Amino acid sequence: MKGVLMVNLGSPKSTDPKDVKRYLGEFLMDERVIDLPYVLRAILVKGIILNTRPKQSAKAYKKIWWDEGSPLIVLSERLQERVDEYTQIPIALAMRYGEPSIHQGLQELHDKGVDEVLLLPLYPQFAMATTETILVLTEQLRDEHFPEMSLTTVPPFYNHPDYVNVLSASIYEKIRNLNYDHLLFSYHGVPERHIRKSDITKSHCKIDGSCCQIPSKAHQFCYRHQCYETTRLVAQTLDLKEGTYSTSFQSRLGFDPWLKPYTDRTIEKLALEGTKNMAIVTPAFVSDCLETLEEIAMEGEEIFHENGGKNFTFIPCLNDRQDWVKTLSRWIDEWATQEQPNPQTA
Repeated sequence: MKGVLMVNLGSPKSTDPKDVKRYLGEFLMDERVIDLPYVLRAILVKGIILNTRPKQSAKAYKKIWWDEGSPLIVLSERLQERVDEYTQIPIALAMRYGEPSIHQGLQELHDKGVDEVLLLPLYPQFAMATTETILVLTEQLRDEHFPEMSLTTVPPFYNHPDYVNVLSASIYEKIRNLNYDHLLFSYHGVPERHIRKSDITKSHCKIDGSCCQIPSKAHQFCYRHQCYETTRLVAQTLDLKEGTYSTSFQSRLGFDPWLKPYTDRTIEKLALEGTKNMAIVTPAFVSDCLETLEEIAMEGEEIFHENGGKNFTFIPCLNDRQDWVKTLSRWIDEWATQEQPNPQTA
């Protein structure tokens, strides 16, 4: 019997600093998030970050928390429920960090008699700290607890025409009646070393401004290339004029070089250079979360206004849009009827 496991990032149970600390501990101790040797990672996370950051993060979560709970969890549940209405096979939802856990999701499917699982990471682009960590943990849990299960993974869909069309439609709905000067595509940031570590050629990724445009097998696992390609395809679909849009990266941590340009500095620069009306979209996520609702929609707007900007438009993630729900449902049905997704078609 076939079933689907949809996996998103995760969230604290509440805005209580203790719950936030527990969540951050699990998240930041992941070797694919902070890729330092265990001892150094433990010193950094447990000795420094977890002694200061939970209270600060708890305040940020309080700004965006809904009556129903964490926006990311609530939106993920809505997406699962809506997709389930369009499909005939069981669908479980899991979070990489926090609950419901991936183990709980696999158990739910197992209890329903599922032995063929379509693993659907809810990330358009591949990254060590998102897609890869989900794949590794899911396979580990499968081998340990559900050895009879087979896994098929939906690969990154950053360039899939269906996804590009839905993302483009969501953007167009927001900007079609706007007199905007600039559209910023802001993606989650990662350390530059993650890009080099993911380079299967061990030589292509130089992060020099041109390697992402030169065809290479490395692009299959290159987060930076996939982000820029998403921007390029959407700009092409919407017929955006050169100079009216750009790409940036947000949420850096620590002192190592992260992908540039940085979103906060880009927003500031745009405002200082005279941009009065800007829109911003966050295509590294399909569900709104702390990083989109607080860091971008709130802090980003504040930076823009402080530096002379006038109108700031935040474009929501795809969340549980009807066209996105139907797209996911179609991909699932194609897999269920043996038309398996591949990097070019799903």
